[in-house]
Amino acid sequence: MQFVFARREVAAALFCASIGAMALAASATPAAAQTYGFATLQPGTLNHTTASAIAKVLKEKAGLNVLVRPTAGDQVIVPMVARGEAEIGISNAMEVHDGLSKGFSDLRIIAAVHALRVGFFVSKDSDIRTVADLKGKRVPYGFSAMRALEPTVRAILATADLSEKDIKPVLVPNVIRSADDFASGAADAFYFAFGAPKVREVDVTVGGIRMTEISAQGMAAARKIERWGYLTEINPGPVFIGVEKPMKVYSFDNMLFTSSKTGDALVFKILDTLLNNKDELIALQPVLREFTPAFAYKQYEVAYHPGAVKYFKGHNVAPKAVD
Repeated sequence: MQFVFARREVAAALFCASIGAMALAASATPAAAQTYGFATLQPGTLNHTTASAIAKVLKEKAGLNVLVRPTAGDQVIVPMVARGEAEIGISNAMEVHDGLSKGFSDLRIIAAVHALRVGFFVSKDSDIRTVADLKGKRVPYGFSAMRALEPTVRAILATADLSEKDIKPVLVPNVIRSADDFASGAADAFYFAFGAPKVREVDVTVGGIRMTEISAQGMAAARKIERWGYLTEINPGPVFIGVEKPMKVYSFDNMLFTSSKTGDALVFKILDTLLNNKDELIALQPVLREFTPAFAYKQYEVAYHPGAVKYFKGHNVAPKAVD
């Protein structure tokens, strides 16, 4: 009888051990397969392409399961990341600072990844060649889902001593609608960033587009409206559709950001992985060519995440002033 009881006790112990092992395995599974949300713009935008490239490299090189989550606009992305509903976001400097001003104090920068070079595209056969020529034209305006873009539009117009009163505003929620309205003939120009698939699509649809030229002399007026904008020099090339000669374009930084709740180790790993695999990033998204430690670390009003600061300090990189 004792032997029978002993066998029963052993069997019971083994059963309990197996149940415990199964429970342990079940509890370990979510951690091993943790998914990190990456909030970005809609497909067709530059930021969606960039987020997809970054997510692919993080998955293949660091084993991080990063899920790209398209949204309607930056006004959705910034709060999502600030509240921890997505671990990573990508947006421009204006939108992130706008989020801080609205009380999202948990926002933290991971890195500036590249300059967003933007402006107004028009038909190649149009008589509109400069920003000044937009006077009296139908121009996208408002950007209700990307509110921080409105000041950039006003800043660009200000370089030609124009305001919204000098154009015929075409109210749009985001840049995709801006491009669609132009392609359909509802607007005389559209606002977009170079390098986005949508720009190439519109170029083919309408038979060619051209970027309007901006006046460097007007930047003093522009900075009174939008402090984070600056000019960069570009040349004709595959990325710069609509550029017929060397010219300056309105630019501002595009950045990766997160929440203060995100762990230091994850942020450090993101930066270390991306900067150690630049060739793979560039092959997927050429605009990331200028993503370097020196470019990534700048003096902004939104604080950098401690994990990012640790990375930059470890590589002897000091924050630079915004040009």
